[in-house]
Amino acid sequence: MQEEAEQGNQRMIKVLLVDDSPIAIMLFKRMLAPAKDISVVGTAGNGKEALDLIPRVDPAVICTDLHMPVMDGLQLTKEVMKKFPKPILVASVSVLEGSQNVFDLLDAGAVDIFQKPRGGTDTDYMSLAKAFQRRIRILAGVHVFRRFKRPVAAVEPLRMNAKNIRYKVVVIGSSTGGPQALQQILSHLPADFPIPVICVQHIENGFLGGFIDWLQATVPMKASIAVDGEVPQAGRVYFPPEQTHLVIDERGRLRCTNEGPFDGHRPSITVTFKSAAERFGNCAIGVILTGMGRDGASGMKAISEAGGATIAQNEESSVVFSMPRHAIEIGAAGLVLPIDQIPAAIITQAKTKI
Repeated sequence: MQEEAEQGNQRMIKVLLVDDSPIAIMLFKRMLAPAKDISVVGTAGNGKEALDLIPRVDPAVICTDLHMPVMDGLQLTKEVMKKFPKPILVASVSVLEGSQNVFDLLDAGAVDIFQKPRGGTDTDYMSLAKAFQRRIRILAGVHVFRRFKRPVAAVEPLRMNAKNIRYKVVVIGSSTGGPQALQQILSHLPADFPIPVICVQHIENGFLGGFIDWLQATVPMKASIAVDGEVPQAGRVYFPPEQTHLVIDERGRLRCTNEGPFDGHRPSITVTFKSAAERFGNCAIGVILTGMGRDGASGMKAISEAGGATIAQNEESSVVFSMPRHAIEIGAAGLVLPIDQIPAAIITQAKTKI
């Protein structure tokens, strides 16, 4: 169903909602209604209807469910990426119901995921609505998509500030576009990678377990949610539990803390990066990937100042360049690389003793 876009002096962000549930469509409309810069220009009950509407309503963002009749969200995403690439936000409860398929949409080209509301019973509805509006605004600024499927290129060893360094940890931070970028990097790190990898990914509550399960199906290393007090092992990938910061204590053990958000984030990339800098000094490798905001920049600066190696994803391969850009601007990035060169850089450095 095509709908009239709101007119005004402000540039409107046009949104197409795709869901076979009229209740879900109604809720999403209600959540977006207070935003004067966002207009729902159309709704569709399945992917086929959406494909017919897209040329007519020209949405800036497409918000789609996964499971739908006639054409589901995965096939819709593939067709959109093929015919007229647009930012796609996946709104689903599928992961909470035990499905990993929602992450196949990210692999197909969708940019981000959002917790689909269940009825109108959310206790913090206004907060959820504002988060949804913010996500739409972020995706409206995404113009170029990268599938991150190019062959991994060889690179020269990272520039070093000290000699005889044997690295002990890799810490990686990412946000919008991060699941795809992390999958690209981790899929090229071998199962016998000689040091542990700690990842902090900003992700919607309830989706972390499904994301790790999806990763585990495609990456050689074992990925898991960190357990408080465990010692990180070589060849393992650790993520902080939801709504928890992850740090390394003085004994080298992982600690999951419930301290308040840092710069609005919990888990915070900066908190983890600074902890790695304090614990491992010049033996840490910090990597900051695609994402909105500035989380991780000051943490990467701490690693750099401690003599560690630092890498930022470049603008051309980032879905959203904000986080890497802030790190680069404050001089925290030793190298700025496209996503396809970052795995080789990490491997080269982790196995090199100068």
